[in-house]
Amino acid sequence: MTPRTTGTATAGEGPARVRIHGLDALRGSALLLGILLHSLMPFAPEMPWLVVDDRSSPLAFAGVYVIHLFRMTLFMLLAGYLGRMVLVRRGPRSYFRDRVVRILLPLFAFWPVSVFSLGVIATVAAGTGTGGTPAPPPIDAPLVLLVFTPGQLWFLLVLFEIIVLVLVARAVLLRVLGPERAGRWSARIGGALSHPAGVLLAAVPYAAALLLQGGDPAQGIMAPPTVLPEAAPLVGYLGAFLAGWFLHAAPDALGRMAPRWPLLLAPAVLGTVFMVLPVAAGLPAAAGAGVVALTGLLWTYGLTAFMVKVFSREHAVVRYLADASYWMYLMHLPLLVAIEVPLAGLEWPIMAKLLLTWTVTTALLLGGYQLLVRRTALGRWLNGTRRRSGPRADAPGAPARSGGDGAPAAGP
Repeated sequence: MTPRTTGTATAGEGPARVRIHGLDALRGSALLLGILLHSLMPFAPEMPWLVVDDRSSPLAFAGVYVIHLFRMTLFMLLAGYLGRMVLVRRGPRSYFRDRVVRILLPLFAFWPVSVFSLGVIATVAAGTGTGGTPAPPPIDAPLVLLVFTPGQLWFLLVLFEIIVLVLVARAVLLRVLGPERAGRWSARIGGALSHPAGVLLAAVPYAAALLLQGGDPAQGIMAPPTVLPEAAPLVGYLGAFLAGWFLHAAPDALGRMAPRWPLLLAPAVLGTVFMVLPVAAGLPAAAGAGVVALTGLLWTYGLTAFMVKVFSREHAVVRYLADASYWMYLMHLPLLVAIEVPLAGLEWPIMAKLLLTWTVTTALLLGGYQLLVRRTALGRWLNGTRRRSGPRADAPGAPARSGGDGAPAAGP
């Protein structure tokens, strides 16, 4: 079954491109999940965070845990899918230049306001008695690397590293296999990944990353604390990126996956429940890593299929959130934490604090996007030229482009 799209697609003839509206919904929803996760952190004292609220709830911990299972693999799969769209349409050199401008440069340009400001806010929180305990840094890391940590912008750094690796590997394989054979193999791999059992294949790099990382697999893949490449995040997230990359290479892969969303989300829920049972703690490392990885990819596949299935037509609000998602990713965390600090000591119900945090954060982020980004030079830098149509699925062999002329998938 093919998801409904705007426009028409042909079987390998001409440059027909059709928009998959579910990818807009996926981008916007994934960003909102990041805001939800970071808003729950003060109420989950088991989690290292910049702010600790006077109130706590096991439901907050559960929400953080579940979202953490799949959020980053979802972002990377989406980045791989949209990335190949841009490359097919514009070529590898243009794609690489575009990623330098829209991924690498924002990492440096937004670091002072997105990351450094968190240190200032954490100092204020410590003075009010609401400061938390961030995750301890690696003991052997040089001080300069800890001071200039990528913080929550590590996603951009790892994504750029992955793009470089993929482009180099692609260039080598094209020379060895030739374009036609390489294209056929890409489509076959994408077909295998879109098979009902394809999620098992997609979960292998995630499991390997957990084993490579060591420690408790239930913690998931840990973010790199410095700008130096880390093996575990690269392996795990490269696998998710390639899953999206190859799914794009297979004709109608998402259309075949869409009707199966209940068969993906149901075992994802069961796997999540299993991981909180005492028996899960006694699993061997390999088995535990396999359960965590498979559950995370089931959530990733299931939510992707669900969005493609349900959002078959364009919705203005969904499209707007998708357009704003990159800006919201870059700016949401310091704003969110700044709101959490004064609320932490109040004797309000948790839900009242959350509702106020969500309302103020979302209003300020969307207001900032509308006034400062949407129709400005900043918006053209981050998202490219806005068009009436955007993430698109190619007809086999036809060129394609993503929303905003190549805007990167929103970050965590």
